[in-house]
Amino acid sequence: MSVPAPGHSPGSPMADAATATASVEPIPPDAIPEGLGDRRSPQPGAASSRREWLLSDAPASRSQAAWGQRYQAWLAFRRNPLAMAGLVVLVVMLLLILLAPVLATHDPGIQQLDNRLAAPSSQHWLGTDELGRDVWSRLLYGGRITLGMVVAVVLLVAPLGLLVGCIAGYAGGIWDRLLMRVTDVFLAFPRLILALAFVAAMRPGVESAVIAIALTAWPPYARLARAETLTIRRTDYVAAARMTGASHGRIVLRHVMPMCMPSLVVRVTLDMSSIILTAAGLGFLGLGAQPPLPEWGTMIATARRFILEQWWVAVMPGIAIFSASLAFNLLGDGLRDVLDPKQR
Repeated sequence: MSVPAPGHSPGSPMADAATATASVEPIPPDAIPEGLGDRRSPQPGAASSRREWLLSDAPASRSQAAWGQRYQAWLAFRRNPLAMAGLVVLVVMLLLILLAPVLATHDPGIQQLDNRLAAPSSQHWLGTDELGRDVWSRLLYGGRITLGMVVAVVLLVAPLGLLVGCIAGYAGGIWDRLLMRVTDVFLAFPRLILALAFVAAMRPGVESAVIAIALTAWPPYARLARAETLTIRRTDYVAAARMTGASHGRIVLRHVMPMCMPSLVVRVTLDMSSIILTAAGLGFLGLGAQPPLPEWGTMIATARRFILEQWWVAVMPGIAIFSASLAFNLLGDGLRDVLDPKQR
């Protein structure tokens, strides 16, 4: 039986409201739907909240949409075990190379003739070469030279090829014919043969090898960018940009080139293995890095006569070249599956 609230006469509106409030029975806990009883507002910075923000179907800003696309691309890339293996190998190799001064057990240039061609041991993990130099230490420092050459070549040829291809594909006419005929001249020769000719015209060394490889590596990127531009220049948003008064240079730089970037990134990643082989080939032939620099191709060249008896001297840099090339190929395949819309 409900008792009227004190201070209110029976039958008054205030008394009826107080009586109704007092007569409401509490809701039993088992009557609350599962998942609603202990729902809390998401804490800022929590992992689940960030994931929901990235995977939102209705992004509130361009920044959220861009980060959401990147996160979805990462999730798709992570589902490819071979691509992840390639990424892990490359990360490990880069860490080893960057930490070479810490991880190297010996100075890569110090010679110990009394300990030449020593087998792998606790003192020399991968043995020594024909001059008693530690192979492990030379591999670490040699990776800086070999992969540094690859990075330098990519930084030179990727922007050049992208710019040439976009200009040729967007401008058309005489510019397209002129630029593509120059590209065809470079494509008519094998890359290594043409690089040998350029290095022979200069002088052997790391700088000459980088320039020679760069001069022979840009044509495929230009061809790819031109093919993408021929499709992009007919799209509606390029026509809208022209109607707003945007210049041709702005359209190429702000609208065409960014759309060509995904295909270019995939091609560059797949092409890095051939750049590594070309750089190592020039070093093997004596036209790349010169002794006593510990470049992987040069190490194989100086150790090839010991490959039957002291196999570790030539095999270890060969394994390093093979691992880096395979890792870049696996990474490129994974990026192609993620970035190429034709593969989706």
